[in-house]
Amino acid sequence: MIKLSHVTKRYGRETVLDDVSAFFRAGEIHGIIGRNGSGKTVLLKCIAGLSSVDQGVIRVGRKVIGRDVEIPPRMGAIIETPGFLPNYSGYRNLKFLADIRGRIDGVDVCEAMERVGLDPESRKHVSKYSLGMRQRLGIAQALMERPRLLLLDEPMNGLDNEGVEDMRQLFLNLRSEGRTLLIASHNPLDIQELCDHVYQMDAGRLYSIR
Repeated sequence: MIKLSHVTKRYGRETVLDDVSAFFRAGEIHGIIGRNGSGKTVLLKCIAGLSSVDQGVIRVGRKVIGRDVEIPPRMGAIIETPGFLPNYSGYRNLKFLADIRGRIDGVDVCEAMERVGLDPESRKHVSKYSLGMRQRLGIAQALMERPRLLLLDEPMNGLDNEGVEDMRQLFLNLRSEGRTLLIASHNPLDIQELCDHVYQMDAGRLYSIR
């Protein structure tokens, strides 16, 4: 699903991705563990086409990102803190996005919200959501177009213990449906319990540890 070949990314004089090469097979959960600032988020942004690389090649499926396509096809992502319109409900936020892209309808939005444990009929404004509810809504946004590839940066942020267990089960269910998940986290427990393959990122370098 994803092949990284000697990927390097710099910001000024700082090298944040240093000659990264890896292969992530389809239909599995791949985890990247690393401290804040290790390069995890930048790597996901580059795979998602949100940031260009200075050297190397990122291939998703048969497409080279930045050459064949700007954004990988059939990808869903939650990278950094999700942004929503605060004075609208969760459903209306997702429906606005769905209408802009024109690929799904309200039924699909409802299904995605229900999968993450949110009530699509609730009129509560997002401004009244807890941090955990916002995180669930962000995951619903990533899911709602039924992507084959999911890029999830710190997906457990803000979730209580019940929410963490709910999301772990959801991710396992998605894998059983044939989806490919790439999860970045600073929490080793999330990665060890969920992932088929585990990598560690340190100072912009990626190491396979399982």
